[in-house]
Amino acid sequence: MKREILRTADGSTTIHLPDWDESYHSRHGAIQEAYHVFIKNGLSLFEGKPVSVLEIGFGTGLNAFITFLQAQKDGFEVDYVGVEAYPVAADEVLQLNYVSELKADDFVGAFADMHQSKWGTPIDLSAHFQLTKREQFFHDIADENRFDLIYFDAFGFRVQPELWSSEIFAKMFRALKRNGVLVTYAARSPIKRAMIESGFRVEKLAGPPGKREMFRAWKES
Repeated sequence: MKREILRTADGSTTIHLPDWDESYHSRHGAIQEAYHVFIKNGLSLFEGKPVSVLEIGFGTGLNAFITFLQAQKDGFEVDYVGVEAYPVAADEVLQLNYVSELKADDFVGAFADMHQSKWGTPIDLSAHFQLTKREQFFHDIADENRFDLIYFDAFGFRVQPELWSSEIFAKMFRALKRNGVLVTYAARSPIKRAMIESGFRVEKLAGPPGKREMFRAWKES
């Protein structure tokens, strides 16, 4: 499938799949979307406490990198697991401009290590951040009561509805600890129904630039 590197409205890059007319991030701003959905409405709930994060769709590493930067800034510990079935190619990583756009030149090595580290092997990117990448299909996830927070960043329901099913969200529910949280950019009715069927309490929040709404889901039992 053809892949292109595009610059989004906030200046940051994303990968675009023309055959699907689908991008890894919002074309209204990749960095803006990531901060709004995953940091403001997810990570910030834990107020700098040690937190375990599962990312569904590691992709370009943007969500992992901004979480790493937040941990460096605020001094809290993150155990981060990123799941990806189809890793981004090395030449594509070289075309991503997140380090410069985030003014994070001091951490250019950390971003490179995120992508160059071995799959399935934990790596300490700093004293505050451990990363484990898993090359895995989402339906093969079998973690139980392990994570505080899930970043659900799969391709959209329009192109891959099977990734937004009750079966997948039941796996997410099991993977979370009690009072754990799942955040996603999505806000479609079938997705809400699948989340509720899986045991989540779902709330609708204001979305990132260019998108009216998003979901946050809680595991309360």
